[in-house]
This record gives sequence, structure tokens and C-alpha cells, in this order.
Amino acid sequence: MAKAIEQPVPGITVGHGLLARSRGTAQPVDKIVHDGDTINIAADGNFGVRLLGVDAPEVSFQLPRSPNHPDFPKGFADIGHPAWTTFLTDPFEAGYPELTLRSGLRSHLLARLGPLAGPNHAAHGGPATQALRDMISADIKEQGLTETTFKLRLAFAHEILDRYGRLLCYVNRDQKQKPRPDAYNERLLAAGHVAPYFIWPNVDPFVRQEGRVSDSVPAPGSARTIAEKGALGRARRHVRQAREAGLGLWQHANPLAVLPFELRYLAQRRAPDRYVLDLSDDARELLHPQSYFRVTNPEDRLFINAEHAPLFAEKGWSVPPL
Repeated sequence: MAKAIEQPVPGITVGHGLLARSRGTAQPVDKIVHDGDTINIAADGNFGVRLLGVDAPEVSFQLPRSPNHPDFPKGFADIGHPAWTTFLTDPFEAGYPELTLRSGLRSHLLARLGPLAGPNHAAHGGPATQALRDMISADIKEQGLTETTFKLRLAFAHEILDRYGRLLCYVNRDQKQKPRPDAYNERLLAAGHVAPYFIWPNVDPFVRQEGRVSDSVPAPGSARTIAEKGALGRARRHVRQAREAGLGLWQHANPLAVLPFELRYLAQRRAPDRYVLDLSDDARELLHPQSYFRVTNPEDRLFINAEHAPLFAEKGWSVPPL
């Protein structure tokens, strides 16, 4: 499927547009040009959407190259492929591109890696994917619509696009009447199908977005206060309840061993680079990106992009060097 916004090469994002449409008909140029610096367009292609605050088990991803494993498939490979079992048994094997991790993080990972890590991840990825499909299908049926007439409501936070050109938002069925059901993001968290992945400042799409992003930096020592507010607070409660009940990824007999973002950075051979704010205490410091695991419960981790860390330092937070 053609994408309206894409990355033809890493680091370069481009979009594709058409002259604006009205009831499916292209409008004349004198209608779509508002003034000398504003035009109205329609997307030429589909938008990718990345749900905010959640991280689902991968169903396919790209394996790193290694002379020891010339049979590894090129491009994206299904997580159920035997190559993933081999890789996640020992992703630190000699021959892969270098990945330098601190000893504490390496030990944390080694305790959960092994020959069962790949099949475990694959087993959780299928239900998460099917759950979202079922939620959308159920909404179509409940509203008496079809796949052609069904519409989505997108709620944005501070950042609109990610590095891959995907829209960043909370997604729900479009419904004028209130109350609306929870967004798919929250429904998935409540059922335990996805792990939380809260990345500042995209933590609450239902607040007025005004001023500079620096104005949204919380005060040092205020983590517990912000942790209970708005969409972030609701999402954290959903995760805690699902985890304590042993739902989905948190099932007591076979919990998800390797978190999705961990699988990605291991495969990409790129150490984690987001700082972490512990939402469970009133500390005045950000944790080093490779210390995220020291925050025991995943719903208590608020990730901070490295480019935003100086804003926290200016506000009075202690920020360790990378």
C-alpha cells in the first residue's frame, strides 16, 4: 500500500499529496490556494499510525547480519522464524555488529534470553495483533457501519510524526455521542495485550498544546503527582491492574520475556538512548538510558528522548551523561 508519508532512506521523510478534494472531486487551483504560503491538499496514499503509550510484541523485524549465520533471512522476518530463536538465544555472540551495553543491563537481559525467548515473543505477538483487529471489527459492527463507512478519531499530543513518518496519536472510533469508549491504546493496555511505552512529552493528547515544549517539563520531585494525572494516570492504572491479574503479556505461567523495544535495540545493534524518569518516587534525577530496568514495574517508566534531556537539566533535574 502506498504511503502518504514515508522514509525513502533513513533520516529523510517525504510526503505525497494531491489537490484538495470535495466529495471525491479534485478542486481547482484557485480554490485550494488560500494565500501565497498556504495550500489545501489531500493525501496521496495511506498514513501509518503509531499508537501512543503502547508497545506491542513484534510480529516481524529485521535480523542483524552475521558471518556465522549466512542463512538468516534478509529484510523483515517473522518472529516465529527459527533464525529469531537462534538470535535471541545469544544476541551477544561474536560476529554480530558491535553492541556495547553496561554490565548491569547485559545481566538483566541474559536472565531472560535463551532458546525460548523467540517462541515466547512470537506467541504473544499473535494475540496482540488479533486483539486490535477484533476491537476495530467490533466497533464497526456495533455502529452498524461497514469498512467503507467506518471512521477513526485521532487525538494528538505534542509530536505529530515519529522518525518513520507515522502519525503519533490515541486512536478511537469516531463517535459524536458521549460517553465514548476508551481509545484502542487504553483498551489494549487494560487487556494486557501490549506493554506500556510512555515517552515524554507525548503522554496526554487531551490537554491544550500551547507554548514551547520546555514549558511542559515537570518540576523535579513531582513524578508521583504527574503519574496520576490524565491519560497517563489512566494508562498506568490499566497496566497495573492487568499485570496484577496476570493478563496477556503478564500471564503468570508464560509472561513476555523480552520487551518489544528490547528486541528492537538488540536487533538494530543500537543501545537504548532514552533517559528514564521513575514515576513511582519523588526523585530529582533522570536515570541513564541503560538503567531503565532498575524501575521494576514497566508502567512506572517515563522515557525521555536524549534531545529533550537538556530541558530537564535546565529545570533542575540531575541528568547523567550518556
